[in-house]
Amino acid sequence: MHMNNKKSFSKKDLLKPENMIFMYARGAFPMADESGRIDWYMPEIRTVIPLDKFNTPRSLKKFLDTSGFEFYYDKNTMEVIKNCSDRESTWISEELIDAYSGLEKLGYLHSVEVYQKANLVGGLYGITYRGAFFGESMFSKVPQASKCALVKLVERLREKKFILLDVQYQTEHLKMFGAKEIPFEEFTSLLLESYNKEISFN
Repeated sequence: MHMNNKKSFSKKDLLKPENMIFMYARGAFPMADESGRIDWYMPEIRTVIPLDKFNTPRSLKKFLDTSGFEFYYDKNTMEVIKNCSDRESTWISEELIDAYSGLEKLGYLHSVEVYQKANLVGGLYGITYRGAFFGESMFSKVPQASKCALVKLVERLREKKFILLDVQYQTEHLKMFGAKEIPFEEFTSLLLESYNKEISFN
């Protein structure tokens, strides 16, 4: 079903950076299927994490204090994406990874990275447009690393006064942080509100 749930571009234009950010700004996001075909999706129910109601579990707060993790923003975003794609079944195709590099050059692609003893052990990445952060994926090589990355992401988004943190689909992992499902109409209202803000992630 085109336009309401997904939109396909021609092969030539599908992953041009300007087309990608146009679609993200409308509330769509790309995913590749098993064949590598990339479509854009706009689910009728969307999951967001309200930045003013973000919940950090008490046990995670204690872990953060003693983890020894070091956190960086946008230090090695493409490496984060490659780690996110390194699983048995992934929607992050090689073609999509190449396309993300175009968004990085335009300043729309960002990451939170978790290091332990100088090794990248976790992180997440997403796309920003004005006051919206569209979270895409996260990974952990050691326990709790991706959860800690999410805490640091929210700290940054609050500091910069972002309006919207979109996480696409609900999971038990995200639910513990206060993620909630909302109708696409409500999501659209949050998009419009966020676009009134000129905000830089860095």
